[in-house]
Amino acid sequence: MKRREFITKSLKGSVALGTMPLILSNSQWKGANDRINVAVIGIRGMGQSHIRSYQQLKDVEVSAICDVDENLFADCLKTHYTDKGLRTPKTYKDMRRLFEDKTIDAVSIVTPNHWHALAGIWAIQAGKHASIEKPSCHTIHEGKMLVETAAKYGLVVQDGAEQRSDPSAQSACRFLKEGKLGEVYMAKGICYKWRDTINKIPDGYSGQYSQKYMEKVDYDMWQGPAPSRPFNSNRFHYNWHWNWDYGNGDMGNQGVHEMDIARWGLDVKIPTKVSAIGGHVMFDDDQQTPNVLMAMFEFNNPEGGGEKKKILQFEVRHWMTNPEESLGSRSNFTDTYMNSTSNFVGNIFYGSKGFMLKELSGWQTYMGKERTPGESDKGGGDHYQNFIDAIRAGDQKKLTAPIEEGFYSCLLIHLGNISYRLGRTLHIDTEKLQVINDIEANKMFTKEYRAPYILPEKI
Repeated sequence: MKRREFITKSLKGSVALGTMPLILSNSQWKGANDRINVAVIGIRGMGQSHIRSYQQLKDVEVSAICDVDENLFADCLKTHYTDKGLRTPKTYKDMRRLFEDKTIDAVSIVTPNHWHALAGIWAIQAGKHASIEKPSCHTIHEGKMLVETAAKYGLVVQDGAEQRSDPSAQSACRFLKEGKLGEVYMAKGICYKWRDTINKIPDGYSGQYSQKYMEKVDYDMWQGPAPSRPFNSNRFHYNWHWNWDYGNGDMGNQGVHEMDIARWGLDVKIPTKVSAIGGHVMFDDDQQTPNVLMAMFEFNNPEGGGEKKKILQFEVRHWMTNPEESLGSRSNFTDTYMNSTSNFVGNIFYGSKGFMLKELSGWQTYMGKERTPGESDKGGGDHYQNFIDAIRAGDQKKLTAPIEEGFYSCLLIHLGNISYRLGRTLHIDTEKLQVINDIEANKMFTKEYRAPYILPEKI
């Protein structure tokens, strides 16, 4: 993409983008000077959740949507605009054209993982605030570039770790930091989600994705920076998660939320040692990523006892399972898509005084040898409102999930996957952020990018 010429200043010294004058189509659209115009890039699945959530906020308009799959536009426009009596948004098939639209203040990037960082960097360079779905980067190197770009341009860049906007998650981490659980020596992230086989599907158009359907899809741009491959529905909508070219397995899909909470609660960033084992079991299908994975991370803990370390344990399980420590089956927890008869997702923190169960809707502690119920909390927040509030304030510090925090959680996911794929333990130089004496592992910090979808050489 040819970079547009623009001047970006620190938010503290410039007029907020949301105050740009707009040409309105009719007089019923009030509050133009206060309105934030948001564009959602990627409108299938979570993209529609982003549209709905922004539409519920005061003085926010989703004034543009973008997707390489034009088949999705009609239903999206009817459901989220026409049926609600809202003004029809602009539609784009190429995000680069959207970034040239000066009326857009901010973007939500809800593409497949392999596009997250590159789209985010392009958006920031075009002067747009950006909320980037999890995981915010597909590799460690592009994640570092994304953080550096956000810092250089001074825009509001939010990571998709939405639980950080929940008051109950904030109170859980505050409880741990205040030492009320004693020395918190280990955290466990749990991602037990029922995932059936994706079967084996030959390359070519088939079923729902007929040749006629794909005529309205810019499949070259969908592949973007990834290697060019023939079309296959197992490398397309959703199942891309299980292909290394586009996804990061379930540790980097659902699991990224629990990884972030585990790291946040432990109050750690870069591990000293990473070891992961697992495999793709039961199914003889097209999936490349593991459906069983156990990853262990060690961190220095100068204030701790014994060997002065903290441990983060992460587990992915896709089939028959148990509710770990009854996580999700306690009467005080909510039965949700994350914790149900099939899925158990959350965190456990282990301290010298007891343990904590952390679920989407809240947390509960159990103290002492008798596991006596202790302090607890419930309640959720609004990650979208936090993004908008930070934009209006012109203050990155108001973000509950700044992009650099997202990067450190993604770092653990990528290191865990590298350890699994290489079949060995990684020893990390925490100052240089590289694997010690392991050229092959360090090469996996980045990837080949396919022109013209390449990372900028300079930020």
